[in-house]
Amino acid sequence: MHEIGIAEDLSLIVLDAARKENLSKVTKVNISFGQLVQIVPDIFEFAFRETVRKTVAQDAEIDIEIIPVRMKCKNCGTDFQVKEYLFACSVCRSTDVEIINGKELFIKSIEGE
Repeated sequence: MHEIGIAEDLSLIVLDAARKENLSKVTKVNISFGQLVQIVPDIFEFAFRETVRKTVAQDAEIDIEIIPVRMKCKNCGTDFQVKEYLFACSVCRSTDVEIINGKELFIKSIEGE
């Protein structure tokens, strides 16, 4: 359950940003996770809510975007989206690939009053 550690770290960032911007209330937090981070959104949201309880972010709406895995084949140069966790080129079937997207973990935006 790495969601707890990630929620703790992201809540610190959100609360620090709210303090710096003099927000009395955080209304929405938009977060992006790459599919390879393997976040379970419900568990993450529960953990995040626990870490921001009794703070300016306690009632914030959480919007989670899951970014699909995209890879590039080092053999033929094909850029492809991974489906069903098959990490082989969709054209030549090579497994000599590099990750383009799918490992991201960041806060896109924080909204508040």
